[in-house]
Amino acid sequence: MSEYLSSDKKQEIFAKYGKSNTDTGSSESQVALFSYRIAHLTEHLKKNRKDYNTQRALLRLVGKRRHILDYLKETDIERYRAIVKELNLRK
Repeated sequence: MSEYLSSDKKQEIFAKYGKSNTDTGSSESQVALFSYRIAHLTEHLKKNRKDYNTQRALLRLVGKRRHILDYLKETDIERYRAIVKELNLRK
């Protein structure tokens, strides 16, 4: 990864949304990390409209995040609602 996502930044995201700063596997921490990366790639694509490789990577990330959110919705609706509200993923 590039310098925008240092290990310190990852630790901070995992500490805020996961159970601890080493909790890399929980659905909430993964969704938060993907959301951070999606926001960064979106900004990049606003400046570089024809960067199709980045566009494809962005779409894959969105799909991965969607898949995890769908899983969370099926297994624990309260955790799903909490993470969606905290990350402002809906209208």
